[in-house]
Amino acid sequence: MLVHLIDKLYLYTMKTSNTELNDQVVISRGEYNELLSIKSDCEYLRFQLSELKRMLYGVRSERFRSEKTDDGQLDLFAGTRDSLRDIQPKAEANKETITYECEKTREKPVRSRLPEHLRREEEVIEPDLIPDGAVKIGESVTELLEYKPADVYVRVIIRPKYVVPGTEGEGCVTVAPMPSLPIVKGNAGAGILSHICASKFIDHLPFYRQAEIFKRQKIPVAESTLKGWYAAVCRLLEPLHDTLIHEIMKRDYLQVDESPIPVLTSDKPGATHKGYMWVFHAPVEGMACFRYGKSRSGDVAAGFLDGYRGALQTDAYAGYDQYKDAEHITLLACMAHSRRKFEHAKENSPSRSRQALDLFAKLYRVEKRAREEKMPFEERHRLREQQSIPVMEELKRWLEDQRGQVLPKSPIGIAVAYTLKIWDRLERTMTDGKFEIDNNEIENKIRKLALGRRNYLFCGSHEGAERNAMMYSFFACCREAGVNPTRWMTDVLNRIPDHHANKLEELLPHNWKENILG
Repeated sequence: MLVHLIDKLYLYTMKTSNTELNDQVVISRGEYNELLSIKSDCEYLRFQLSELKRMLYGVRSERFRSEKTDDGQLDLFAGTRDSLRDIQPKAEANKETITYECEKTREKPVRSRLPEHLRREEEVIEPDLIPDGAVKIGESVTELLEYKPADVYVRVIIRPKYVVPGTEGEGCVTVAPMPSLPIVKGNAGAGILSHICASKFIDHLPFYRQAEIFKRQKIPVAESTLKGWYAAVCRLLEPLHDTLIHEIMKRDYLQVDESPIPVLTSDKPGATHKGYMWVFHAPVEGMACFRYGKSRSGDVAAGFLDGYRGALQTDAYAGYDQYKDAEHITLLACMAHSRRKFEHAKENSPSRSRQALDLFAKLYRVEKRAREEKMPFEERHRLREQQSIPVMEELKRWLEDQRGQVLPKSPIGIAVAYTLKIWDRLERTMTDGKFEIDNNEIENKIRKLALGRRNYLFCGSHEGAERNAMMYSFFACCREAGVNPTRWMTDVLNRIPDHHANKLEELLPHNWKENILG
């Protein structure tokens, strides 16, 4: 049937150029529509194949440079390309060889000074023979960056016992109380516990690799022991994670995204369950938290967002559509997701894709200016009203014009339909200067999860995935607050056993820098 339709289409296309074929071919409207559908499906399959090739072998960068450069940079070859094409080589042209010498001066690279905060260990090397009467006139100083393996040591707590002569009973012996430890009756201090957590979730070293590192240092710590210590740390910090979630959900503007993570479960022996890490980011306050869900369904999102009121910036995933008419939640969309659709359609429809990407580039130049000049929210809002909103209006008109001219299943048709579907949410990003136009910041948080996932491959259980979400939350907040994560966790593990439960927010990274370091 398909071959028959293709043959008829070939003859049909010949009609316009050869009048002798007018009486030889007849194609019905239904057959023509079927051929268009087949062509559309073919374009869509080609697009899927190109996306798979892109994922396996292609360049991941989405950088786009418009041909119309209006950023003040001059085109080195502007005005010469066409003229060079017009120059015809002359057979009788004389050839002349010119040689010259040029003396190049190579600048010696300047070595930057080593950081001032590092401890200096001085080593003085005197000459072997110093003549009598020699006078010291100066020094030649050379600084070298050195490294010593981690200083793992044993902390010995000694509590002397005293007895008062002539007294009897339980109260006759005096001894200092034992300080609170992160793990009750455990033999791991806060420093080593924070180190193994940071090594796994910041440096992406699974516990079995850390056990091998300890083994090289002749420290017999089994992988199972490390896992037990880690589980105990998570139990201790669970109230602090709940406090972080409560603090973030009080914000009136959140970005949300989710990423899959494989989880071992008894329900699927020999296979992994596809769970999801849901990430919530408050851009204004610089806070983020991860939460684990067993699926990506809208019910999971509803459970996490129960009681939330404010603006919610997401991609176009259908699980968030339940909030499009909600009174207490304002949905915002991500400009980068829409732009990405057109970037992926460049091979299929280069001309149309370039037109769209040029308009997106104008919008992002406005955002770049606001970011570089560190504009307050009100000033950024005014700048968008003056420069971004006219571009948005032009982009919408262009999208509506293209909707009827492209195949729905073609890459460019998918990009146009996707953008028009979420257009109202895209426009809302222009209504307040504190709103970002995309979710790129939250995708940067997920990148840490992706790097770790490549190393430890999967979580051992649903409970383990929840513990991992806790650690990713704390370390993401440390990064946002500019806090040393190992130093923060060491201090928190020492303090939290005796800390007031109603003041746990003081230990969160964005408060810890202010209260402890300040």
